[in-house]
Amino acid sequence: MRFAGLRRRFDNAGPEVNGDTAALQGGRRISAHAVCTAIRDDIISGTYPPGSRLTEELLARRYGVSRVPVREALRTLESEGFVTTRRHAGACVAQPSEKEAADLLDIRALLEPLGAARAAQRRTEGHLKVLRGLVRLGQERAQRGRLGELRSLGDWFHETLAQASGSPSLAGMLVQLRRKTAWVYAADPARQAAQGMQSTQVVQAAPGIPGAAGRADPSVRAVESWAEHGAIVDAVARGDADRARALAAAHTERSLAEYRLRNASQVRTSNTFRKHGERPELT
Repeated sequence: MRFAGLRRRFDNAGPEVNGDTAALQGGRRISAHAVCTAIRDDIISGTYPPGSRLTEELLARRYGVSRVPVREALRTLESEGFVTTRRHAGACVAQPSEKEAADLLDIRALLEPLGAARAAQRRTEGHLKVLRGLVRLGQERAQRGRLGELRSLGDWFHETLAQASGSPSLAGMLVQLRRKTAWVYAADPARQAAQGMQSTQVVQAAPGIPGAAGRADPSVRAVESWAEHGAIVDAVARGDADRARALAAAHTERSLAEYRLRNASQVRTSNTFRKHGERPELT
C-alpha cells in the first residue's frame, strides 16, 4: 500500500486522544496529533509543494481518517506557519519568504546555544542517560557510514537536549525551528543555491572550523558532528553552562553552513539531471 508507512505510524500512535479530535481506523482511534505529524512530514518532504491546496476531503482519504482530525491538524499547522488559509481557496501550503528563511537560521543560532546552557543547569540524570545513549549510537553509525540513520538520531538528540533545558516553551520553539528550517530550505531550489553560495564564504572564513573549506564528504562531517554532540553532553553533564553554550554555538554554525552547502549541491545535481531529461535517484 502506498501509504503503509503512515498507517503504521498511526497504528503505533497509541490510544492517547483529545476529546473529539480522533477518528476510527480498524477499530483504533487516531489522534489529530498523528494526522498533523503525517501532514507536516509530507509538507517538509515536498509531497505538498508551497502553494498546494490542502482539502479536508482529499487529506482524509489519503490518510484513511475522517475529516475531523484533518480539520484540527490543519488548524495546528496554520498556527505553526506551515499552512495558510486563502479566501476562496481554503487551506494551502504556506510560501515562506526570503526574510523568513534567513530569520530562521539566525534565530536557531541564538536559541540553540541558550538551550544547551540551560540544559547544563537543569538537566536530570534521565536526560543525561538518553543523551549519552544517543551519542554512542550516532558515533557508531557515523563511523560505519550509515548516514541514513543519523537524521532521526540527530533530531532525537536535539529534542532531548532542548527538553533538558527545563523550559517547555524554549524546547517547543527549538523543535519547531528545526522542522521549519528543513522545510524552508527544501522547498525552494533558488533559495538553496543562494544560501549555498553564502555559506561557502562563511565556511571558508569562519574561524575555528578546521578543514571546513572545500569539504564535501558528508561522512567526514557526520563523524565530526557526533563528536561535537558528545562534547556538548560532557559539558552539560559537568554543569558547565558557558562551555555548553560555546560548544553549541560552534556546532550550530558549522551545521547550518554545511546544511546550506549540501542543499546547494543537491540543487546543482538536480539541475544537471533535468538538463539531460533525467531524474535523479533519491536516496
